[in-house]
Amino acid sequence: MYLLGYDIGSSSVKAALVDSETGKCIASDFFPKQEMEIIANKPGWAEQDPENWWQNLCEATASVFKQSGVDGREVAAIGISYQMHGLVVVDKDQQVLRPSIIWCDSRAVPYGQNAFESLGEEFCLSHLLNSPGNFTAAKLAWIRENEPELFVRIDKFMLPGDYIAMRLTGDVRTTVSGLSEGILWDFKNASVSDEVLRQFGISPQMVADQIPTFGIQGRVSAATAALLGLKEGTPVSYRAGDQPNNALSLNVLQPGEIASTAGTSGVVYGVLGNIGYDLKSRVNTFAHVNHTEQDPRLGVLLCINGTGILNSWVKKNILPADISYPEMNEIGMQAPVGSAGLTVIPFGNGAERVLQNRETDASIHGINFNIHNRSHLVRAAQEGIVFSFAYGIEIMEAMGMSVTKIKAGKTNMFLSPIFRDTLAAVTGATIELYDTDGAVGAAKGAGIGAGIYRDSHEAFASLTQLEVIRPESDPQRREAYLKAYQRWKEILSATLENQ
Repeated sequence: MYLLGYDIGSSSVKAALVDSETGKCIASDFFPKQEMEIIANKPGWAEQDPENWWQNLCEATASVFKQSGVDGREVAAIGISYQMHGLVVVDKDQQVLRPSIIWCDSRAVPYGQNAFESLGEEFCLSHLLNSPGNFTAAKLAWIRENEPELFVRIDKFMLPGDYIAMRLTGDVRTTVSGLSEGILWDFKNASVSDEVLRQFGISPQMVADQIPTFGIQGRVSAATAALLGLKEGTPVSYRAGDQPNNALSLNVLQPGEIASTAGTSGVVYGVLGNIGYDLKSRVNTFAHVNHTEQDPRLGVLLCINGTGILNSWVKKNILPADISYPEMNEIGMQAPVGSAGLTVIPFGNGAERVLQNRETDASIHGINFNIHNRSHLVRAAQEGIVFSFAYGIEIMEAMGMSVTKIKAGKTNMFLSPIFRDTLAAVTGATIELYDTDGAVGAAKGAGIGAGIYRDSHEAFASLTQLEVIRPESDPQRREAYLKAYQRWKEILSATLENQ
């Protein structure tokens, strides 16, 4: 018996096939092999065609069945992980009406800010746990004002994972966790927020029916089964945004546990056991995958947009074309801790929530032509990314969260010794790296939702720890890390004051 997991990212779509008995991934693949196109017709805009997600899903599915030799009809359940905060709109025939406005699109910031002021800070934070910000509801408000002829044709709006589930099953549904990430869920009333709907002019009929995060959410249609080689009626039994799902993948479900990723964007995601929020809404609080009204489990999410995208930019524009990422890391390690005074502010990928939705752009400070070379710039870029993580973690700690251990998959920037050593040194947290990814986590989530596993402990019993990175023990080196971080904070403060 097998479990199939999908991870719908903004760079690629990944599929993983998991043997339910051993818990091991027996095949995985992703498409496209080059990063998926992001349409940016104006500064701050970011859109993708949902049909591209589906076509890449089809290719990835075919590949894992070919690799493994498994008959797709042996798949017992399907799970979905997806890029958070995106917006897909469809008409009554389930036809997509426009490209998806994805997570890093910042056009809706003014709409969210206006709602925050109109609804009131106290209401937004105590009921929604966030400012409406640049999230799904605000993006829909942008369409209502700027594309009114299209808006009146909308039957349902949904998140990227809801769209994929719709393509698999024909059913348009969503989850409480998904509604909370769109800033549409009222935690005090345990319902869709009527106030948010009225504020943005959204009809309640546009909201999809809610189903549990774990449980039968729909079944694969005959047409889709024929297309993908699956069995008709196979249950889709789990869906969650990529960051809650990453936490699930690392078995991070209880208060005080922390998960992190560092791909195109970077995230630290911690679990709270009580209703809480940041007074300035610089980090976000959503319903975690195991949240219930009776037993709250909230995910506090720190997101840094300018993470892997900065590292990629440095590789493409500073280094020779044939340099690999491991070789790039080796070049960066030639520079000393603190990059000999060179500092990079990494916020060059749209509005940053941790900066209260301000766009500062990325910047480089302290270049000395007689000292610095490409190794210093590589290291300073990665240090700057880490410092942005530490800056947000300080906010989370002020909320009462203790960050002493960070779990992550050994992938993306966690493959870089510079990145992980700096993160451990500056935060004082031990970093544990595991062999897992979002698609595998989604497959195991499906196993929980379908009742194949009793609970998360059984589902993740095979989770393999690969490496442990402990905080810097040498006092002088730790002081060098902290000195570089303090310089970074001073430069950021001056940058914000001068805007």
